[in-house]
Amino acid sequence: MLASSNQYKNSSLRLFSLKGNQPLAEEIAEHIGIPLGKITVQHFSDEEVQVNIEESVRGCDVFVVQPTSQPVNEHLMQLLIMIDALKRASAATINIVMPYYGYARQDRKSRAREPITAKLVANLIETAGADRVISLDLHAPQIQGFFDIPIDHLMGVPILSDYFLEHKDMNFDEVVVVSPDHGGVTRARKMADRLKTPIAIIDKRRPRPNVAEVMNIVGEIEGRTAIIIDDIIDTGGTMKLAAQALLDKGAKEVYACCTHPVLSGPAISRIEESVIKELVVTNSIQLPEEKKIDKIVELSVGELMAQAIVRVYEEESVSILFDN
Repeated sequence: MLASSNQYKNSSLRLFSLKGNQPLAEEIAEHIGIPLGKITVQHFSDEEVQVNIEESVRGCDVFVVQPTSQPVNEHLMQLLIMIDALKRASAATINIVMPYYGYARQDRKSRAREPITAKLVANLIETAGADRVISLDLHAPQIQGFFDIPIDHLMGVPILSDYFLEHKDMNFDEVVVVSPDHGGVTRARKMADRLKTPIAIIDKRRPRPNVAEVMNIVGEIEGRTAIIIDDIIDTGGTMKLAAQALLDKGAKEVYACCTHPVLSGPAISRIEESVIKELVVTNSIQLPEEKKIDKIVELSVGELMAQAIVRVYEEESVSILFDN
């Protein structure tokens, strides 16, 4: 249960949005019952970013909504400059609401002389002056340990699962939840527990970045409706190959879902050409109109984020939101 429209009207809670996902920020503000704070984000002629906060934030608990999605570096720089501006404007606390954490896939060294850019981003955010981060489905849970400030890690699985439970007329005795790789088994198991279905795993090898090759499927697929779940869909290659492999192994039909629809490069054409019946995503990343094809269903994380913000502001437990 969120606030009434006037509960936070004269409080010290302030909510701002940069350019990463304005519609989601507006939805969060509506759920909380407060207006978005007034800021302007401009560029000088040489593309330097300038952020101006156009109202007082002195002594306020400030929440900034900014996923670092494409263009990643632009959105990240906006965020760092905004944090610095808030710190110099004497905000009491600076809380970053990051529905999508860019660079999260660069979370470890997989070969010599590689950077760990997810850690670098955490360092930048922390050094700029952030006091807390609220994020959603980090690609690697260990990213939480890259920060020395509190981080609330929310889950998209309940939202995706509830869509299939409430909006699809499925016989869940004949459904299987599929992880597209070994790293996503925990996520698939959480969805399977909610849907009360078995799981299957696709064993894949990736010869180079953004190129996936499906090798084998572990689990009972034949005659079942398959639901593939992942945290991120980028170029769509994995999903397209996985869906075809499932159909080839006897799956009746294939659905796919993910929290973060990056959908870069040839992703949309691949999804359209694939055997996937429906792709269910969240609005953690703002989809431009040209990517909103008939196969894609977009769910909102606005209420979840709003609940997290209110609980942090009221100094209540956020853990109740992790699975519910």
